[in-house]
Amino acid sequence: MSGIYIHIPFCKQACHYCDFHFSTSLKKKDEMVLALANEITLRKDEFKDEVIETIYFGGGTPSILEIADIRMLIDSVYQNYKVIENPEITVEANPDDLTETRITELSHNRINRISIGIQSFFEDDLKLMNRAHNSEEAKKCLETATQYFDNISIDLIYGVPGMSNEKWLKNIETALSFKMPHISSYALTVEPKTALHTFIQKGIISQPDDEVAQDHFHLLVDKLEENGFIHYELSNFGKENYFSKNNSSYWLGKKYIGIGPSAHSYNGIFRSWNVSNNSLYLKSIAENQLPSETETLTKTDRYNEYVMTGLRTIWGISLDRIEREFGKNYLDYLNQQAAKYIEDHLLFIDDNILRTTKSGKFLSDGIASDLFLLNLE
Repeated sequence: MSGIYIHIPFCKQACHYCDFHFSTSLKKKDEMVLALANEITLRKDEFKDEVIETIYFGGGTPSILEIADIRMLIDSVYQNYKVIENPEITVEANPDDLTETRITELSHNRINRISIGIQSFFEDDLKLMNRAHNSEEAKKCLETATQYFDNISIDLIYGVPGMSNEKWLKNIETALSFKMPHISSYALTVEPKTALHTFIQKGIISQPDDEVAQDHFHLLVDKLEENGFIHYELSNFGKENYFSKNNSSYWLGKKYIGIGPSAHSYNGIFRSWNVSNNSLYLKSIAENQLPSETETLTKTDRYNEYVMTGLRTIWGISLDRIEREFGKNYLDYLNQQAAKYIEDHLLFIDDNILRTTKSGKFLSDGIASDLFLLNLE
């Protein structure tokens, strides 16, 4: 089973923390939609032996598109690929786009999952992030969305400067009051060349505090687990049967094609990525050329990716798989590097699976990097 990711490179305005590829100019939106459909067709032979189980609209802001545009892109996938009977089809959306009319339109198509970028239910946080919606819109869209969709995910951001533990708990409790079956939550990170980075350098906004973020993370884990959520990936929590199939496929190493500017693709052997420039992308697609670069993943690359993704999830790192796919030298190295973290109760081995302990989860990316190999080939 495989997936299709479609990147919609447009937003109404730039969030201060975001370093994803997008444009706030919508002049080329119609041209872009046609180009995305063209790329879907151009790449059909890559998956001629694959079956699509997920279609995911990310961005950018996919909810900025007209319903007819989204429908046309979904139809293009169905026309060019084998698709399972009930695929997971997700559209990312911002609260300010989710009027009752828009939610109704989305629900009357093949879309069966929406992921809503709430980020916070507090006005001051939303203004600091430069979100396009306000707190009232966030709550209103959830009230309406839950009447039309069963499978809803929301995003929340923690570690925001000035956010107390009490305020963060209030955010979580507000989300729970809407009976969300899935929550994705991320620490506010400062990426280079973002407005947030500039504001911090100028002293306008305080630097996010790692200890505060770690406290918020543990509060989040405890509160959601108390309410029946499964912490199945570092940043993702779902009720049973509500895990994101799209995201899970990435972590489990399944194949996917990324459509659109900056989108990445993976087939187990090669990784490719499209140019992060709307004009260059449109020019290439108009000439029926794929505007992408490709790298062949070495055995060490594949080992490192498996370590990184495995350690972030409840599925962990299979030591049997490490030995089977990469060899005894890789297994010996992994065991050697993991030993100190096991001793410090940050990692543990159960049924020959290496996983993080509860106290090791927040540190999983840092631990994974210490388990990486530079080269064993």
